[in-house]
Amino acid sequence: MTEGASERLNYEAAAEAEAATVIAPAARRSKYQAVSITLVSLVVFFGAWEGFIRAAGIPSYLVPPPSAVLVALEQNMTSLLYWQAIGATLGEVLLGFIIGSVLGIGLGVVLALSTMMNRIIYPYVVALQTVPKIAIAPLMIVWFGFGLQSKVLIVALTATFPLLVNTIAGLRATDADRLDLLKGLCASRAQTLRYVQFPSALPYVFAGLNTAIVLAVIGAIVGEFVGAKQGLGVQILQANFNLDLASVFSSLIVLGVIGVILNASVRAFERRICFWSGRRQG
Repeated sequence: MTEGASERLNYEAAAEAEAATVIAPAARRSKYQAVSITLVSLVVFFGAWEGFIRAAGIPSYLVPPPSAVLVALEQNMTSLLYWQAIGATLGEVLLGFIIGSVLGIGLGVVLALSTMMNRIIYPYVVALQTVPKIAIAPLMIVWFGFGLQSKVLIVALTATFPLLVNTIAGLRATDADRLDLLKGLCASRAQTLRYVQFPSALPYVFAGLNTAIVLAVIGAIVGEFVGAKQGLGVQILQANFNLDLASVFSSLIVLGVIGVILNASVRAFERRICFWSGRRQG
């Protein structure tokens, strides 16, 4: 290597290191600013909510002020029964999400690779997805009882379709030149799927996972509304029956926090798996 080339490489390395030292603090500042804006907006929103309730004189049994909701949330969090309800709902969501993800991805691979299977099965999948889950839930309760199984199946049915659609779209969006290259190298269908199609489809798959994890929480609550022994849905129904709307709102806040944490976990996993995709996520 010549002296000029060596100096050029050293200069490029130094420039990259300097750019990294500039970009990293800027990224941290941007993240802190986003968190600060979110916190300020929450304070302003709840402050406006509290002020409007007080000024308008709206009874707490119609719309509770944020102060009453926070008190109810604190009381609920000190109850072991409430934590058991959170654990039950979270278990239903995670189990159903895992089952639905496996079914959706597996079925999506089959339908994407087989035109005949796609023509036969896909219309039935769409028809099943079109039926509201609130209509399917009573059947699940009759067939599988009030326990965990019925809620897990409802969640699985809810989470399957987004994974199915996104897996099919991702596999079909693979670069044709890559497929032609592997075909020229006499690669088998399994090798093409493993080394080219599925890695290329991973961003689509994770888009489906981000959607499915949120829908899974909704599916679990729908199942608990229809019939369950425990869970946050049961807690909401009991509080609503007692006209304790502060507890209802506090449970809705807990559900929102659970959804945000689960979605953030999926996104963090996506950043580690699909680091090569170049997608930037908040």
